[in-house]
Amino acid sequence: MEQVSSLIHGDYAKNAHLSGKGITIAYLDSGISMHHDFLKPSSRLLFFKDFVNQRTSPYDDNGHGTHVTGIAASSQIGIAPASNILSLKVLNRQGNGKAQHMIRCFQWLLKYKDHYQIRIVNISIGMEADTIKNASGRIIDWVERLWDAGLIVCIAGGNFGPAKSSITIPGNSKKVITVGASDDMTANDYSGRGPTNSCIVKPDITAPGTDILSCYGSSHYIKRSGTSMATPIVSGAIALCLEKNPAMTNKMIKLKLRSSCDDLGYPRNQQGWGRLNLEKFLCD
Repeated sequence: MEQVSSLIHGDYAKNAHLSGKGITIAYLDSGISMHHDFLKPSSRLLFFKDFVNQRTSPYDDNGHGTHVTGIAASSQIGIAPASNILSLKVLNRQGNGKAQHMIRCFQWLLKYKDHYQIRIVNISIGMEADTIKNASGRIIDWVERLWDAGLIVCIAGGNFGPAKSSITIPGNSKKVITVGASDDMTANDYSGRGPTNSCIVKPDITAPGTDILSCYGSSHYIKRSGTSMATPIVSGAIALCLEKNPAMTNKMIKLKLRSSCDDLGYPRNQQGWGRLNLEKFLCD
């Protein structure tokens, strides 16, 4: 994560003593293992809900969710190391999800967002349209309801690039913040590209996504690659911004991101507005 911090100018947040304290990020993923980085100085897991197997104790039978959560919320290497965690399991042990579980989770979020003071929803999930033809419209509709309710929704652009129009569902929603990988050229150009089938330019923003170190199990760390990894970097950055400016709305956050990225010189449908620059983003 040191290399990530260097690329996105992460030292600015540390020097400004910003840690995401008091800001809750909800992670829709494969669950969470109680890694020691989530327990220091005390547990920051506010709630765990399992939409797949209906278990009540936190667990992650795939590992993806723990890794994603750690990128934003690890006390040692996370972008927002003091942010609160809400883990919502919608993926099974193979890392696959069903539309019905996703939609039930979206409904739950709308019901309980104020109770848990959720500000950010991280969805490091991407589904090809052909795999869920009958449900794709409903999933996008529910994601946009989250946005319209004031939540800041960050969604991975998917790993089916570099083909044109390879942004996955629900990252092809025009309202949400869709995140691509800024460094996928080192790993076979995997990051999803726009435009969407509705001719919307996507992704919105990029962040490092290749060989990202994060939490695994209860005490280990591993590297993974994908837009799934880039997305919590942006979610963590937003938590820092909200800690500094808690009254900011999702639309204000999106506009501020747009004006504070580093242009990498790539086509708009590859890089979006550019790569996240944390210093520019957090400066008034």
